[in-house]
Amino acid sequence: MSISAGEWSRYARDTLGRTNERTKARPLNFLAASKTMRYQGKITRWKDVQGFGFITPNGGGELVFLHIKAFTRRDRRPSLGEIVTYTLATDATGRVRAENVAFVVASVPAASDRSSRWKGVSPMLAVLFLLSVTASAVFGKLPPALAGLYAVASLLAFVMYAWDKSAAVSGRWRTQESTLLLIGLVGGWPGALLAQKVLRHKSRKRSFQVIFWATVLINIGILGWLLTAKGAAVMRTLLVGGA
Repeated sequence: MSISAGEWSRYARDTLGRTNERTKARPLNFLAASKTMRYQGKITRWKDVQGFGFITPNGGGELVFLHIKAFTRRDRRPSLGEIVTYTLATDATGRVRAENVAFVVASVPAASDRSSRWKGVSPMLAVLFLLSVTASAVFGKLPPALAGLYAVASLLAFVMYAWDKSAAVSGRWRTQESTLLLIGLVGGWPGALLAQKVLRHKSRKRSFQVIFWATVLINIGILGWLLTAKGAAVMRTLLVGGA
């Protein structure tokens, strides 16, 4: 279900307001203990672009506000359903929030092995593809402008992934996933693959990867069609018309 920014703001205000009232009723020694005692819960609300959400504590209770800067590790982004541990703290107005948040990672060796095998294949595929497109342009199979498009789009994609990775670590405003997927669709996916490997960004989010690889297949399919006689004729018409 889609939740607007206004609804999220009202939800956060109402939830934290109720938590604040309960906090005022608690003794000071409880709040002091909360700063050292670790709790566990599940991320049940998360707005990745804004960088905040809520944790549902194990055993129930009030939702706990969670901000991206509260994580002890900044090299990965949280997602819905992840289990985390945390301590409790209060802000200047007395509202309760999660601090010192850490991921509880389940052991999945089989999946990790498969992932490690594919990590080496992805950048190799990107490099081989760019070399093939360049060779096709040199031997007259593809227009040089098309090879240039792949090169520029790939460079732009790498820069965009690097910027988004930096924003994720520092808690700044993120680049929308739809934008990253679009640059890959128009020809930047080789650069995106290299960025995912080198920067370790967006490579573990399953929902993003499914759509990303769909855009890769669509792009390769369009390129394959352009290599056919009919596709080449259409491309020549477009290039002549554009000239």
